[in-house]
Amino acid sequence: MSKPTPNIPPERPNESPSNKQDGKVEERVDTTLPDAQPVVDEVEDTSATPATNVSLISGNSKPRQYKVNNPSFFMQRGYQVLLVLGLIAAFFLVMVYQTLFGRIEQPQQMVTIDPGQTYYGLLPQWQQQIPLFSAGVAKLYIKSQVDAPLHAGTYQLPENPTIAEALQILGQGAKAAMVKVQIIEGKTSKDLYQALRDNDKIEKEVLTADSDNASIAQALDLTGVLPDSVANSSDPIANYNLEGWFAPDTYYYGEGTSDKKVLTDLYKRQQQVLTDAWENRAPNLPYKSPYEALVMASIIEKETSVADERPLVSAVFRNRLNKNMRMQTDPTIIYGMGSRYDGNIRRKDINEKTSYNTYQIDGLPPTPIALPSAASIEATLHPADSEALYFVATGNGGHKFTNSLAEHNQAVKDYLSVMREKKSQTPPQ
Repeated sequence: MSKPTPNIPPERPNESPSNKQDGKVEERVDTTLPDAQPVVDEVEDTSATPATNVSLISGNSKPRQYKVNNPSFFMQRGYQVLLVLGLIAAFFLVMVYQTLFGRIEQPQQMVTIDPGQTYYGLLPQWQQQIPLFSAGVAKLYIKSQVDAPLHAGTYQLPENPTIAEALQILGQGAKAAMVKVQIIEGKTSKDLYQALRDNDKIEKEVLTADSDNASIAQALDLTGVLPDSVANSSDPIANYNLEGWFAPDTYYYGEGTSDKKVLTDLYKRQQQVLTDAWENRAPNLPYKSPYEALVMASIIEKETSVADERPLVSAVFRNRLNKNMRMQTDPTIIYGMGSRYDGNIRRKDINEKTSYNTYQIDGLPPTPIALPSAASIEATLHPADSEALYFVATGNGGHKFTNSLAEHNQAVKDYLSVMREKKSQTPPQ
């Protein structure tokens, strides 16, 4: 039998036979680097965030790292919500400001409110011209600030008003008794003067007992709007005659308003209508000035009350003037006769040469012959595309428009036939 080998523990890696003396182990000292510290591999400190070993999945043995200071999802979403709410609030404030204090671009002007109109009916104009204007906000403002209905009347609005300013001015109408002044299209300035004289609630400042055309024009400071041929005319009807310069309509004024204010307001309104129409007129018209267009508009106003016919009547007179034909319109005869007109035009009246009789004079009469409406002014400066040179009443309403004298004569015969038939059917009185 062999002797068993005693179990001897294995040597440590840093031990060698030279280190072993008398069973003692000397410490190894590295004399090459006396000041060096023990070398330790750098290990990234991941004690704060536990690493997940994904080497079995991705093959990457380096642990995944996470950002420590990343804001939470809910904080980010909160900031976004606050930003959106802030933008909405800012938009709403701008909308409210624009609605109440945004200015509509328009000159200082008169605004007539008819019976039955409401404050809400005034909103579309502001809504069209003011960015971000809200009808809903305006209605809430009216409901909270206005405690009386819109009162009929004529009001002076300032230049470029805000809706808040306009509502304040219009709200004053309920505090005063109003006077109705109605001027019908086709009536004359003489009719207007008389209507104001007869109204005992209108203060008389201009239309005194001894006033005439010249004194009225001077009192209103309107002599400059008349051509020299009118201001210096030897014809008493034409001399300083402001015919045509007052806009016909229905107006409401506070009791005690002066006739000067009424006439000045009506003049400014007519002047604005004429200026706007003149600036946008059609080309190749025979009128040298806005005043000549006003004269023509007054003739159209007297020739027809049918709205659709106005541009056709305008075309006839334009065509005749361009061909140097006389206008030959009966209303000019009547105006030139003045107080002598008794309701009939006789052959001697047609043959009488007055300043206004367009059967006897070339071109336009010296002044308008009536107060024309805005529609007639517009028709004057935008005639229909027609070559007609004549027109005559049909006897059944409206007129027959023709291009030649032969056609016109036949239309006159047709008219006379209709009138004879109507007369035969009328029972004797």
